[in-house]
Amino acid sequence: MAERQQDILARRGHLGPYPMEALKRVDKPTIKITDNVQRPDEREHGFARVMRGEFGPVPQKEMARFVPKYPLGASFAKMTMPMASSVDGEVAPVKAPIPEDPATLSQHIKQLGYFLRADIVGICELPRYAVYSHDIQGNEVNLDHKNAIVIVVDQDYETMLGSTGDDWISGSQSFIGYSNTALISCIMADYIRKLGYPARAHHAASYQVLVVPLLLLAGIGEMSRAGIVLNPFLGTRFKAAVVTTDLPLEPDKPVDFGLQEFCRLCLKCSTECHARAIPESDKVMHNGYETWHFDAEQCAKYRVSNPHGSACGRCIKVCPFNKAEGWTHDLVRWMIKNTPFLDSFIVKMDDVWGYGKADKRHKWWFDLENVDGVLKVPDESAD
Repeated sequence: MAERQQDILARRGHLGPYPMEALKRVDKPTIKITDNVQRPDEREHGFARVMRGEFGPVPQKEMARFVPKYPLGASFAKMTMPMASSVDGEVAPVKAPIPEDPATLSQHIKQLGYFLRADIVGICELPRYAVYSHDIQGNEVNLDHKNAIVIVVDQDYETMLGSTGDDWISGSQSFIGYSNTALISCIMADYIRKLGYPARAHHAASYQVLVVPLLLLAGIGEMSRAGIVLNPFLGTRFKAAVVTTDLPLEPDKPVDFGLQEFCRLCLKCSTECHARAIPESDKVMHNGYETWHFDAEQCAKYRVSNPHGSACGRCIKVCPFNKAEGWTHDLVRWMIKNTPFLDSFIVKMDDVWGYGKADKRHKWWFDLENVDGVLKVPDESAD
């Protein structure tokens, strides 16, 4: 029976909502990564520095109500944060009688992720540089798992259509991704431990790994000008969690769909960023890897202090890759990969057709702000 199931899994081709198997796979990410990347300290994250007051007293004060100032955001935070206690646990003393073939187990784990309603699942080896040196409390992180399973959840395309990207629903769009990836990663990690292998979930309430390099290595997408990884089917409209484990798994390869040249020419996220955090300049080498040098201070200050909404996802909203499925958008994706000389024309047509603007026909939420415990209509409501 186990051999028959292994054969069935081995024959599975397309998994999940998006044709990730159709993307060009390459041996290395499309940005340069050297051997000199230093492990990051989570305490140097932008929001951690806001909490310490390094970016000024106003952002520090606003940080406390950054998420809960919008009622739906408060509900998400209430349900998501307690899952920090579910990231790890005891490993079954006896391994389950399942195949130990990495390819078979990878197919099994991916199918589990899609069963749990992930939008994309990828796998990579866990490099040492992607593990934080210290966590947010200052504790040294000791994590030596071999593999990483990356779980991606969409922030909802139709809601993004109705949004400006930095209005009152923005924080909740982040948390629909954070909360669902937290649940999926905790269930997956617990399941793997029950199979007899160590596993830990890493989500918004309890990271020990840096997600960006794992998204690259697991073939989820390429690095974008906005300083975040972009997937050709979702754009940057997603959040991710990770399960690290010693379960034998077969890693995916990075992808190349022409984004580096497109981002070099596009500049739309940089032009539209209200925080002025995204550069118009070329890529630089930073901490041993190549990237557009994103200004984390300006972004964090704007997101926590945004007077017109809760958080910000403006760069996600205006990105030309923020599109629904359909043959016209599939054709444009093909053109970006195969006809880069048309990239400037594609960006221009994105503006002509009005993409990146809020379509109020898709607005379903109320603009509300919690002011001293009372919900009020904000002075500058989007309506």
